[in-house]
Amino acid sequence: MPVKTSLRGWSLSAPPLAIIAVFIGVPIVFGVAYTLGYTGSPNDVIAMIALHQYTNPDGSPTFAAYQDVFSTPQFWASLGVTVLVTLVATGVIVVLAWLLSLYQRFVGGRFIKAVVSLAVIPMFIPVVIGSYGILSFYGSTGFFRSAAAALGWDDAPAFDYTTTGVMLGTVWVNLPFAVLLITSGLQGVPQSLVDAARDVGASPVRRFFSVLLPLTAVPTIISATFTAITVLGSFTIPYVIGPTAPNLLGVLMDKTYSASNRPQQAEVMAVVIFVLAAFASVPYLWANYRSAKNAGSFK
Repeated sequence: MPVKTSLRGWSLSAPPLAIIAVFIGVPIVFGVAYTLGYTGSPNDVIAMIALHQYTNPDGSPTFAAYQDVFSTPQFWASLGVTVLVTLVATGVIVVLAWLLSLYQRFVGGRFIKAVVSLAVIPMFIPVVIGSYGILSFYGSTGFFRSAAAALGWDDAPAFDYTTTGVMLGTVWVNLPFAVLLITSGLQGVPQSLVDAARDVGASPVRRFFSVLLPLTAVPTIISATFTAITVLGSFTIPYVIGPTAPNLLGVLMDKTYSASNRPQQAEVMAVVIFVLAAFASVPYLWANYRSAKNAGSFK
């Protein structure tokens, strides 16, 4: 690649990279440093009011804040719930998105178009409004239990302030993105490949695993990765719908920071979520690399 072309490319990408470095990279660096006991600028203000803060007099890093958080049963309970909700909600969302996409591609009709349109509506509703709507609908005195009682089901379950309610709200909020992405990818699969597989005797299941899924693997992985990262860092839905304890780490971080005035421990939990999100982003990076390689960007 010529030097001028390379420099032109770097000059075009420098502004967004600089913005990311200043507004995202620098706060992450100082946040991680604060968890290791660095209380200097720009951490000096929060360090002045923080309780149960760990530092070393000689300025060397210390993992005492991590030991404090990791020795708390409440943290491990919240971490387990966070991972559980992330895995279950992501799996359900991907499966539902695939079912809707397959039905729309191979069956069609007004009914499935209406269902897909309804599935996309949550994208245009603020999360806080949707959370309170779900709480009112599935709550102890909500429409679901009232309708069930009218039909003779007096012991219908209530999902307010439960982990199940958090999963329902998470699926409702994050389903539109997966539906749009997987539907778009599935529509790009040539019908001739599907017909060829059917002509040689492949069953519908075989056509799915041999033709449709491989050609739509990239949008599927991208939708699953973004859903998982969103759920890991979610706050509004578990705060409004979820139980007091154990709840997702986002809610526990808020309580640790605002109620207990322990920002260093809250930063430790943020680092844990960041690490989990980094692991969840590995398939996304692989999918992008594969797409670029297939397009000829990499050799």
